[in-house]
Amino acid sequence: MMKQDKLHGRPIVGLGEALWDMLPDGSQLGGAPANFAYHASQFGFPAIAVSALGEDSLGDDTVRAFDEHNLKHLMPRVPYPTGTVQVTLDEQGVPSYHIKEGVAWDNIPFTPEMETIAHEALAVCWGSLAQRNAVSQATIGRFLDATQADCLKIFDINLRQHYYSREVIETSLQRCDILKINDEELAIVGKMMALEGLPAEEQCRSLVNAYGLKMLILTCGTDGSHVFTPEESSFLPTPAVQVADTVGAGDSFTGAFCAAILNGLPVREAHRRAVDVSAFVCTQDGAMPVVPESLKA
Repeated sequence: MMKQDKLHGRPIVGLGEALWDMLPDGSQLGGAPANFAYHASQFGFPAIAVSALGEDSLGDDTVRAFDEHNLKHLMPRVPYPTGTVQVTLDEQGVPSYHIKEGVAWDNIPFTPEMETIAHEALAVCWGSLAQRNAVSQATIGRFLDATQADCLKIFDINLRQHYYSREVIETSLQRCDILKINDEELAIVGKMMALEGLPAEEQCRSLVNAYGLKMLILTCGTDGSHVFTPEESSFLPTPAVQVADTVGAGDSFTGAFCAAILNGLPVREAHRRAVDVSAFVCTQDGAMPVVPESLKA
């Protein structure tokens, strides 16, 4: 892709859930789309998080937190509580989630302002979780319909608990350019698509071919990560770091990778940047640390 005029250009959009991760040591602003947008913004691109918030104090806290992180946001207030997730960490710092239902991000309205942002978007990232409710699922579909043909569409699948269906996954696969998936999610999707029993690489290649994907990113925790395109593949090991927690690490990978691709970096270099940024985020508390300049060069 051509390098963009980032400071005055079209925005990178994180679309979907906006929520608070209620961690053992306190609450942290989270949600994969906002984390993605935040990390893309650290590489100089205008970025915006799109969701919905409740008419409550936690919604006010969300706005303040985004402002403190210099992250633009479009999040209409709706008559539902702002989303929360109870997060517990195992001995390796890997999170598990209990996600509250019937919250604001389940009920994202499609507004004229969203339509304008969709038309301007240079890239958009969404997942399966925010499509668990028909209202937000419809809004995500309308947002994607309103994007331009050259908008880079990233489906970061983010399977959580039982909040997904084959219909949602297939529809999103048909609409995306890039699929981001981890090894546990690949096992679920592979079974859905009758690919189980094949090696992971063959499953990924089958998905690339079946849905005409430009790229598929497969992350495997400490076992490394892969990027597959129709023409090539890249594998990089996961750096050994002192892990504080892994919350937001995958989203930072996606945001850094997206920014690198939009900056015109080859797949292998974009992959390397994403791995390094994600490893750094694992050493920090919370999902939105400031990435050092040395990782942006």
